[in-house]
Amino acid sequence: MKAIRLIGQELLAILHKSCEPTATSPVFLSLANHKSDSVRCWSAYIIGLDNTLSLEEKLVQIRKFAADHHFGVREIAWMAIRDSLLHDLNHSIQLLSEWVLDADENIRRFAVEATRPRGVWCKHIDALKNEPARCLPLLTPVKSDPSKYVQDSVGNWLNDASKSQPDWVTQLCDEWLKTSDTKETKRIVTKAKRTILKTQTEQK
Repeated sequence: MKAIRLIGQELLAILHKSCEPTATSPVFLSLANHKSDSVRCWSAYIIGLDNTLSLEEKLVQIRKFAADHHFGVREIAWMAIRDSLLHDLNHSIQLLSEWVLDADENIRRFAVEATRPRGVWCKHIDALKNEPARCLPLLTPVKSDPSKYVQDSVGNWLNDASKSQPDWVTQLCDEWLKTSDTKETKRIVTKAKRTILKTQTEQK
């Protein structure tokens, strides 16, 4: 993961020397559309690390990678932009609230996965570990998502939150089951409460 980020950083430095806008540079476009998923991963980091782009611009550019056909590229996409999202979390949540309504399950999943309180292979988001309710605009619309890919991400998001705010997660899951009596919501809740149930079992 560190190597992918470093390569993206070095490629970005080279692109900046050309004084061309990164997103429209022929070199970048060639990398972004490369058949190799590794090269496309580098391209995602080029966008994520480009401080000349606003958050809105980064989201527009990263969308291609968030919807990539390869799982690895989709994972790198949210990792590449996560630091940028943290700089203004409220604004990021507002922007991503449109993504969880998208027809593409990959786009919906990206919005959830990018904001996980603990996440995988990335920094934790202390603000969301302490106040997970701030992300309800992203979680509520997908509480009964038809895609298992999205369901897993929502369940993992809440499981992350349960490690610091178990009572909040329990209350939210109870509310969801009352208002959304579907197999999809039940599956999400099961994943969300796995650490809570494990802790309860260990305490008996």
